[in-house]
Amino acid sequence: MGNYRNVLLILLVLVAFVGANEVDRRGVKVEEEEGDGGWFLLHDSKEIVRTDAGVMRVVKGGFGGGVSMFQSPMHIGFITMEPNSLFIPQYLDSHLTFFVRRGETRIGHIYKDDFAERRLKEGDVYSIRAGSAFYLVNPAEGQRLHIICSISTSSSLGLHGFQSFFIGGGIYPTSILGGFDTLTLSTAFNVSSAEVREILTRQFSGAIVPLNTTTHSPTPSIWAQFLNLEQHQRLDHLKRIVHLEEEASLEEDEEREQPTWSLRKFLNNLFGDEGNKREERRGDGRGRGTGKGPDSFNLFDRKPDYKNDYGWSLALDQTEYSPLKHPDVGVYLVNLTAGAMMAPHINPTATEYGVVLRGSGSIQIVYPNGTLAMNARVNEGDVFWVPRYFPFCQIASRTGPFEFFGFTTTARKNRPQFLVGQNSILQSMRGPEFAAAFGVSEERLRRILDAQHEAVILPSASVAPTEPMDPREEEEEGERGKEEVVMKIPKVIRSLGNDMIMGFA
Repeated sequence: MGNYRNVLLILLVLVAFVGANEVDRRGVKVEEEEGDGGWFLLHDSKEIVRTDAGVMRVVKGGFGGGVSMFQSPMHIGFITMEPNSLFIPQYLDSHLTFFVRRGETRIGHIYKDDFAERRLKEGDVYSIRAGSAFYLVNPAEGQRLHIICSISTSSSLGLHGFQSFFIGGGIYPTSILGGFDTLTLSTAFNVSSAEVREILTRQFSGAIVPLNTTTHSPTPSIWAQFLNLEQHQRLDHLKRIVHLEEEASLEEDEEREQPTWSLRKFLNNLFGDEGNKREERRGDGRGRGTGKGPDSFNLFDRKPDYKNDYGWSLALDQTEYSPLKHPDVGVYLVNLTAGAMMAPHINPTATEYGVVLRGSGSIQIVYPNGTLAMNARVNEGDVFWVPRYFPFCQIASRTGPFEFFGFTTTARKNRPQFLVGQNSILQSMRGPEFAAAFGVSEERLRRILDAQHEAVILPSASVAPTEPMDPREEEEEGERGKEEVVMKIPKVIRSLGNDMIMGFA
């Protein structure tokens, strides 16, 4: 995966280098026409599930501008479920990391050959590994459920980005069990062919179904029928018809152990273990439930990593929430006050994907050759991505707060490098070398760097402090700069203009 990402980065750099004039035109165009996000706003959205009970939409990550055949290592999913509904049992060829944006959910899944169920509330983060069977329930009577999830394709089959395998289903969606012939299933389940046909032909309401029996379907949902049975009835019924078990192999390294799962155990717990064993979640920021699976982690209960008068930010990695190491995904949440700016910075270890949760603002991204890649306005619901190493910043509009949430392509600490502010690399490394690099005196560089008293999140221009330069010093610096530019440009980069790139020049 690391080599794959590096190849993509090199391709982007080559595009910026070879098409310098086109890059400049694109930069001007995006700056003048807000909303044209070029490659970095993700517009390729597709509904993959829509029923009366809910919708799942996926925004595909990828690369436009003639290289769209390269797929992103991550897609962003949006799940909306109506009250009292079920996203039927399935597994994916990709890792999932859920963030509960609004509402509450009950999620059940197989974890290391055991069934686990957790109750998640708003702000909770939870991960499901590729190949692990799971389901989602919105148990509320009057509250829609909204989930944002990352779909990490590092383990996928490469078929259309990612692939769902529905365990539950019937006519629509088709259960993976339905692919076997009737005699095989009859033998495997140890039931009659008629019973096999019954369980595999009753469902035609889609992948998200209502759980009550007042559905408008000609026949009630099979899932509703099961869940409305008494606990002992559900257990007896499943003991009679379920005798199919699949197991995956264990890797020697326990830390990298792949999940094994039992369909019989999964179904038994889904339909027979719902009642008395449910444990209500506690208000400690972590999910509670049944089974040996990991707890959830609530972002809203956690203190920010950084906070000042202009906003706050937090990042969650595997050191605080170990389940993130399996999909190799990080999570972050940022809130900026009106007009505030997340200082220009780079991510040295990860590509970043973001979703605007509230408010509006703008995002600026810079190519490696120092030209503007994007300056676009974004609003609630917009999805963007920033390649690893590319400088960028986010700026809140002056009309109100700007909140965005997202994922990164590493579960390790990202350690962003800030280019401006009191904690910037310019502050850490300032000296005669940097002054010479910018072509100004060391004293002048010090004045500029010390003018900004804030770090990480910066105030708007109307609030930011300024320190006027002495007119004589400004004139001297201006004349000196003109002379140096005239002397140096022909010797260094005349043939390349402003597009010299290390390794390619």
